[in-house]
Amino acid sequence: MRTRAYRQIDVFTDEAYRGNALAVVIDAADLDATRMQQFARWTNLSETCFLLPATDPAADYQVRIFTPSSELPFAGHPSLGSCHVWLGQGGVPRQPGRIVQQCPLGLVVLRPEGAGLAFCAPPMQHAPAQPRLLETVLAALGLPSTAVRAAQWLQNGPRWLGLLVDDAETVLSLEPDHGRLRTLANVGLIGPYTAGGPADFEVRAFADPENIPEDPVTGSLNAALGQWLIPEGLLPPRYRVSQGTRLQRAGRLTVSAQDGDVWVSGSSITCIAGTVVI
Repeated sequence: MRTRAYRQIDVFTDEAYRGNALAVVIDAADLDATRMQQFARWTNLSETCFLLPATDPAADYQVRIFTPSSELPFAGHPSLGSCHVWLGQGGVPRQPGRIVQQCPLGLVVLRPEGAGLAFCAPPMQHAPAQPRLLETVLAALGLPSTAVRAAQWLQNGPRWLGLLVDDAETVLSLEPDHGRLRTLANVGLIGPYTAGGPADFEVRAFADPENIPEDPVTGSLNAALGQWLIPEGLLPPRYRVSQGTRLQRAGRLTVSAQDGDVWVSGSSITCIAGTVVI
């Protein structure tokens, strides 16, 4: 065990402690997966990241991402938050304005955007939602089928049942039965605001209760929703998302389609800077 630099980042927010927290351990090259998982279980955040030198010659750095219970091949807010830390530690990308992150899913491209960063959504697989399962999930959500405009399985590392619903108030009003959802699916919902709302759409993400029943702000889900719904003409090519409202958070992110790719952008703020012994 030795002392290592450590950061705790708030991602997808311009206001500290209102986004999604992320732990980042710097200089983790000598840590094995068992020790990483142990530390992630201890932080008990939705994700804990470990920065390592890249082993792919095309990448600028490598990140491994752990929930309290398992390793993820990719996740959105850890990608933005870990890149924020890597740059803050003096990281210089091989190509100006283009940062390449290596993770188990493969290579993820990031770039500066405004005061924050954006990641290019990795390839996504999608499939129709089975009617019987969808009916069961809607019952667990307390969501009438008449409020659902579209449903689809989405996978870009994490696997979500994505639901487009009639409006943001429907999204915010849900009181799910998390015990039932746990046995069914991770569920992500998006619904539009009318004029004058805090954003164009409200999103909520319900995940495994053994980890976190509701995720405050979810980059991978928002990427997948954009990849699914923008080409279908059900969402505009650029829009602003609010997430975390029911958790007293103020997550904000932008999703945009450009030249066949979907980008997800947001700000990150360093809240804790120190050291840990691992």
